[in-house]
Amino acid sequence: MAGNSAPTSDPSSSGRGAAVPSSYSGISAEALLSLGCMEGVYEPIVAPVLPSGSDAPRVLHSDAIHGSAYPSFDSMEGIPGVMEPVVERAAAAEEAARAKAAFRPGYAAAAMVAGLAYLVHYLPLAPFTVTGGAGAVRHPVSAAIIAIVLGLGLRNMVRLPDSIRAGCKRVVRKMIPIAIVCTGAGMNLKALAAIGVSAFVITVVCIVIAIAGSFYVGRLLGLSRKTSLLLGAGTGICGNSAIVAVAPLIDATDDDVALSVGAVNLFGLVTMLTLPAIGGFLAMGDEAFGIWSGTSIHAVPQVVAAGFAFSPAAGATATLVKLVRVTLLAPLVFVLAIMHAKQSPADAKGTQKLAIHYARFVPWFVWGFGALALLNTFGMIPTLDFALTGLSGETFPTSVPLAATLKLVGKILLTLAMAAIGLEIDVRQLAGVGAKAITAGFITSAILAAASLTLIMILI
Repeated sequence: MAGNSAPTSDPSSSGRGAAVPSSYSGISAEALLSLGCMEGVYEPIVAPVLPSGSDAPRVLHSDAIHGSAYPSFDSMEGIPGVMEPVVERAAAAEEAARAKAAFRPGYAAAAMVAGLAYLVHYLPLAPFTVTGGAGAVRHPVSAAIIAIVLGLGLRNMVRLPDSIRAGCKRVVRKMIPIAIVCTGAGMNLKALAAIGVSAFVITVVCIVIAIAGSFYVGRLLGLSRKTSLLLGAGTGICGNSAIVAVAPLIDATDDDVALSVGAVNLFGLVTMLTLPAIGGFLAMGDEAFGIWSGTSIHAVPQVVAAGFAFSPAAGATATLVKLVRVTLLAPLVFVLAIMHAKQSPADAKGTQKLAIHYARFVPWFVWGFGALALLNTFGMIPTLDFALTGLSGETFPTSVPLAATLKLVGKILLTLAMAAIGLEIDVRQLAGVGAKAITAGFITSAILAAASLTLIMILI
């Protein structure tokens, strides 16, 4: 393993000169942040309580990662609720315009890769186009999966400028939450009534298996207790969101975070690409595969992409199951907060108090998904009927089913986001997080997928 390199300045710190060490196994802070491109949070769920009026920079859980680095961890868990000013000084407006222009290369690159993915998706040859019974034509390889594969290939074969990666990160942050909300328009909650309790039981059991399995496998392989616990939280619940939330509670170091984030993202990507093919080979039903992918894959967009790669019904079910896992981050953090308070009380040992932001446990897009799912379940999403008038005066009755339109928009936005994610991921960085962490992540992911599949066969 390479030794630690000299500290470098965080380019996102805007001249504040925050020293950022290279962290574990020669992984730079920039590389660490690139590992978090699959999931994260905009605002920390757990953060130190600073004195009133303090201008001290917010940190993750140590002095090594500056508060300005937080957004780099996020690409899955919502968008910041910041309103742009209507009136501002000319200099500020010009600077804002330049900042927006800096993202355009990333927007263009993601759109180009997404467009190419759709071209490949509709290629008139197998496996992209197949003819089923009664002459029905299907396109079994999801455009979203093709987009992330194309993006990965381009990112790891060509050196991309920073402006493209920055723009892609912004695309992911904006598009993923909206795509998830639109997915709710295809969800009929009545269809899940028969498997609702069973699916919830499978979800909870899989979380317990993932956390316990990661902890004991990690310890058996020689990982620290903190790294093992972070690996379990990320594998069992919601990837980087869980890691970033749990890290302050257990006083995890940057090495612990780097190892767990890298392993979770690597095997989340692997399971996203492989589970649809395995599910097809096993001839799984839509609901069964939706539950399997929703309980086995780590990050929200990975679950959505894998589910819809199998079928629209599986995608809707997988999204719902995954969002249930996201909400279960709350009780996990609550339990760990109590344990941390008992083990290291702030008043007795002088350690810094931690504030838990309960309102951030459930991302806004979970509520949006649920609202659209309820409206669709009760048939309250309307069909828009109107008439178009031609140049010669003739009218053309037009009907636009809003639910189907929202589902289509969700698929397009998901493909765009997957292209952007692919353009962000450096596979060499993911593979460089350490052999022990990679081995633990592989074993834990395999155990989780096998346990979920076994429970589905028994209960569904």
